[in-house]
Amino acid sequence: MFKKILVANRGEIACRVFSTARRMGIRTVAIHSDVDAEAVHVKMADEAVSIGGKTAAESYLIIDKVVDACRQSGADAVHPGYGFLSENAEFSERLAKEGITFIGPSASAILCMGDKITSKKLSAEAGVNTVPGFMGIIKDAEECVKISADIGYPVMIKASAGGGGKGMRIAWNDAEALEGFERSRSEAKSSFGDDRIFVEKFITQPRHIEIQVMADSHGNCIYLGERECSIQRRNQKVVEEAPSPFLDEATRQAMGDQAVALARAVDYVSAGTVEFIVDSQKQFYFLEMNTRLQVEHPVTELITGVDLVEQMIRVAAGEKLGMTQGDVKLTGWAIESRLYAEDPKRNFLPSIGRLGRYRPPQTLSTAEHVVRNDTGVEEGGEISMYYDPMIAKLCTWSTTREAAIDDMSRALDQFDLMGVGNNLQFLSSIMKHPRFRAGDLSTAFIDEEYPDGFHDTDPPAETMALFAVAATVITERSQRAAVSGHGAAVLRGRQDAATRDVVAIIGQSQTRLTVRSTADGIVLQDESGKETSVSTDWTPGQTIATIQIDDKEHDFKLYPRVAALGLEHGGYLIKAQVLSPRKAELAALMPIKAPADLSKFLLCPMPGLVTTLMVNVGDSVEPGQPLAMVEAMKMENVLQAEKAGIVSRIPVFEGDSLMVDDIIMEFEA
Repeated sequence: MFKKILVANRGEIACRVFSTARRMGIRTVAIHSDVDAEAVHVKMADEAVSIGGKTAAESYLIIDKVVDACRQSGADAVHPGYGFLSENAEFSERLAKEGITFIGPSASAILCMGDKITSKKLSAEAGVNTVPGFMGIIKDAEECVKISADIGYPVMIKASAGGGGKGMRIAWNDAEALEGFERSRSEAKSSFGDDRIFVEKFITQPRHIEIQVMADSHGNCIYLGERECSIQRRNQKVVEEAPSPFLDEATRQAMGDQAVALARAVDYVSAGTVEFIVDSQKQFYFLEMNTRLQVEHPVTELITGVDLVEQMIRVAAGEKLGMTQGDVKLTGWAIESRLYAEDPKRNFLPSIGRLGRYRPPQTLSTAEHVVRNDTGVEEGGEISMYYDPMIAKLCTWSTTREAAIDDMSRALDQFDLMGVGNNLQFLSSIMKHPRFRAGDLSTAFIDEEYPDGFHDTDPPAETMALFAVAATVITERSQRAAVSGHGAAVLRGRQDAATRDVVAIIGQSQTRLTVRSTADGIVLQDESGKETSVSTDWTPGQTIATIQIDDKEHDFKLYPRVAALGLEHGGYLIKAQVLSPRKAELAALMPIKAPADLSKFLLCPMPGLVTTLMVNVGDSVEPGQPLAMVEAMKMENVLQAEKAGIVSRIPVFEGDSLMVDDIIMEFEA
């Protein structure tokens, strides 16, 4: 067995590998850029080596620097994690020459399966179902348009060396194919150093279902069930689960058998994932094979009880798999939610900043419930613009899918995070969505259910009632705490020490309640006479309130608001006021301030780099016309005109770094 493993990665996946290595008694080595000098993965490892630089291209992607770190530390094996050099055959070969074991597949398998074009051809030869498409190298945008038209729209334009949703575009017509080719090639060159592009038929309403395989060097290869990864946006997975709510046992076995056949065809060794798209008739087609550990591997671990990282390490050390296909049992259900530093209300654009508050829900492991949070950050840490914006992977497991979703919904409500824009509220919204809960999924789910993006909406009546109760109880306890230090027997303005009337105002909704204190807590009575028993241990200053409402616990996040209370629960964010009836009457008379008119400006929607300015001062622009391109976290974002106008001012230059809402252009009508 290895004595020391270096992880050629950062963040949560480095921490994940370290945890298993530590349990196995293997010493660990972290590498880090200048930006990551104080990162969690650096603190977690037994030792760390600085490789300098800021961006991935200056640090984690430089093979010489990683090899030098191995020499300095004396590491005899390297785990690549995912991303970065994990699917780089040159890196694998270089380690072999240095006498260092690569914890992953052979260089030849990486070359065959890591290249999307080659893998399509090999999969067809191995008898694996494939999607119709053009597997040759496309030389320019005009050829891409011709090929796309021949295949028939819609098509998927993809980087041959791609992954993680980068270098991918869906085109529905010639114009989109023309632009999509250029954007995909540019992103592919930036992210992977390889700008080769291919095109395949895009299957509408598909489900993205993948098979986890594990193989050793002794001829053993098994599959460990499937993962459903259909909840995506911009081809980036957001929510994953295992098993799939769609597959039957026959389809699962057929997909598993084909995945194993493909792995055997390239003498695959280690953990790998064969991805399929599946149509409504359960017809499945090979998409690609990822020759590495997947981001979403925890859900497979939770339903199988297999530590995939441990198996990768043991297989790389020459051991046989400790299980056969018959030993693989799928138990219960697991859900994974990817927590990103991004703003769903700004079209999911990335966010950067310092984590002023980072308090995940408490981890849990019982016979019926598991809560697991894989992360590589801590409170006070910084989310930089140089790397992927994923903060954590929150996972839950339970005996049924419904219970696992309920556990996830509550865990998201308990996740306390401030300092950067994040998608927690959006993830909560998905967990509550009737279509998701029914298992009616496709990769178009987010586009179809959130066609105008994610925005705050009015909660349904049942949730609105919970908010009214929570706001009333929190206000009640806050007022009691405010006067208790002065020895007051009653709250000022009360009708009675034990009973008083209030109005909970949420948006345009008003709920009149009578508050009555009891020995066990508080009883709220609405206008119909219905009573609700409430109790809580919340005290002012706590940012999450757990409130028991009629024998069921609910969690509410609190946010400061001017003369009001901000509450988040179940994917809804509201502003509440709890006033006396007379104050509520007066509040209804207050004028509403109109928002500022920003329509004459093009504002930067995310922190990023201005790479291209497409118009000049004095130019006339039309709605939908591209104006500028901003690059953020390796993604190129084209900013378009919302209405017609004339460019009157451009205060920025190409190459400028901008923050959110910095002015890029100003217009006159």
